[in-house]
Amino acid sequence: MALKASEINEQTRWQDLTEGLCVYEPATSKDFMTGEWRTQTPILDKEKCKQCLLCVPYCPDSSIPVKDGKRLDFDYDHCKGCGICVKACPFNAIRMED
Repeated sequence: MALKASEINEQTRWQDLTEGLCVYEPATSKDFMTGEWRTQTPILDKEKCKQCLLCVPYCPDSSIPVKDGKRLDFDYDHCKGCGICVKACPFNAIRMED
């Protein structure tokens, strides 16, 4: 039987975990704080940012939130620090830091 990600807790035995490499439910990434994996952190220079939003669709983790047509700061709880946003930004408004 497959466990939903939200059902896994400290009392879950390894024998009860869902078999790996199988997808049993959609959109579970928000259940996990994957930002802890990050070794580099993207930093937004708000003065250089032109709000073109070109970085948003390139982010594989949807870690660049947009509200009222403007990008907000990074969702560091889910950003894995891949740096794709740095390459996508034509204004060099994003840099990576250790």
